[in-house]
Amino acid sequence: MILFPAIDLKDGACVRLKLGLMDQATVFNTDPGAQAASFAAAGAEWIHVVDLNGAFAGRPVNGAAVERILASVSVPVQLGGGIRDMDTIEMWLGKGVSRVILGTVALRNPELVKDACRRFPGRVAVGIDAKGGKVAVEGWAETSNLTVLELALKFEDAGVAAIIYTDIDRDGVLTGPNLAATAALARAISTPVIASGGVSSLYDLKALKAEADSGIAGVISGRAIYDGRIDVAEAIRLLKD
Repeated sequence: MILFPAIDLKDGACVRLKLGLMDQATVFNTDPGAQAASFAAAGAEWIHVVDLNGAFAGRPVNGAAVERILASVSVPVQLGGGIRDMDTIEMWLGKGVSRVILGTVALRNPELVKDACRRFPGRVAVGIDAKGGKVAVEGWAETSNLTVLELALKFEDAGVAAIIYTDIDRDGVLTGPNLAATAALARAISTPVIASGGVSSLYDLKALKAEADSGIAGVISGRAIYDGRIDVAEAIRLLKD
């Protein structure tokens, strides 16, 4: 199982939100490149990056910060937030992003996701963010009537590299991941699932690892790392052991 240390970008800085609220942001580092380099130095195999401003604006906003991250590390970077069209997908993949994460557009325009998967095999993930079990979009500002599983099933045969499942009600509050819902989703689809939201300790990572057979292939952690509750190197060893 892979650990994805998270860098969420707001106004050029590394922040963590509470419950997905932009006015509940805590700044942890004003140098995203240095933060990424520290994760890579600790042994991270991937880095997870989100352009939070971009998710609300519907277009890239923190491009300069993303490029600093790409210039600072040699490990692969997956990026989401404000990626809503093929030109933006091509732009980021051309700049060195290893995998783009499509969220809002996966709900609004699933055919674009499928087309991107055909054009860029293995380099497109779908981010499904849930609030009360329903898919949330537009930077988590809107909730749809579609369930997580209903959306995930739309891409079963599309060649999506991974489904990144975030429980917004758990995000940034360190209450533990929604293990039951994540494992149930992973068992219901063939696409690998990456868990996100609520990871607070090594105990949570052990619990997720125990469900690896369900199809959970990775876990994203942010606030717990920044707060010192999870040591990146130790977490990687635990998930690899």
